Amino acid sequence: MPEIFINGPEGRLEGRYHQSAEKGAPIALVLHPHPLYGGTMNNKVTYNVYQAFQRAGFSVMRFNFRGVERSQGQFDNGVGELSDAATALDWLQAQNPDASTCWVSGFSFGSWIAMQLLMRRPEIEGFVAVSPPANMYDFSFLAPCPASGLVVMGDKDDVVQEDAVSKLVGKLAGQKHIKVDYQVVNGADHYYRNHLDQLNDALDGYIDERMQNFHQNRKARPDRKRRQLPRD
Repeated sequence: MPEIFINGPEGRLEGRYHQSAEKGAPIALVLHPHPLYGGTMNNKVTYNVYQAFQRAGFSVMRFNFRGVERSQGQFDNGVGELSDAATALDWLQAQNPDASTCWVSGFSFGSWIAMQLLMRRPEIEGFVAVSPPANMYDFSFLAPCPASGLVVMGDKDDVVQEDAVSKLVGKLAGQKHIKVDYQVVNGADHYYRNHLDQLNDALDGYIDERMQNFHQNRKARPDRKRRQLPRD
């Protein structure tokens, strides 16, 4: 996990990066929870999501938002953090120009930023949102949600309301051509204390199944070109 520094909108951003040995490996960006409440790229949930993508053969990156640890700048209420994430994705794509597919993931506040990035970058074809704070932030921008993905939630979460997440998933799952897998980890609190193994099982199972289907579809349609649209 080499330490990296990239040039962000407000100065350098500190990150960790794993490069897959596989040619054309998929890529994933993982975003951490709220900076003002102790969120960093070394948060246990964030790290476990990062490791799940690594196990699945992805080239994967996690980084600290502006103002966190050795990343420069100051917290910007989500606006600047979205710019940080877009810059990090640019860097990740530049390192992997032949990546077969692109995913984004986040935990809590990081999932809110991740889903906004998903709406702005049409090359993103999969997502993982862990404990998205649907009772705290507006997710109505997901109309429609442009990609299928996984939402994971603990049923003992005392920060995020499960019913708010369930309603969000219901809205997303009702869209044509989009499948949102919703998995609830029994007994897990917001930080999945004593339940990281169950979280990892959910992550590994979903990512592995999606990638198997992805590779099968590519073999069935070898001339298929991925959708490419202009970025904002």
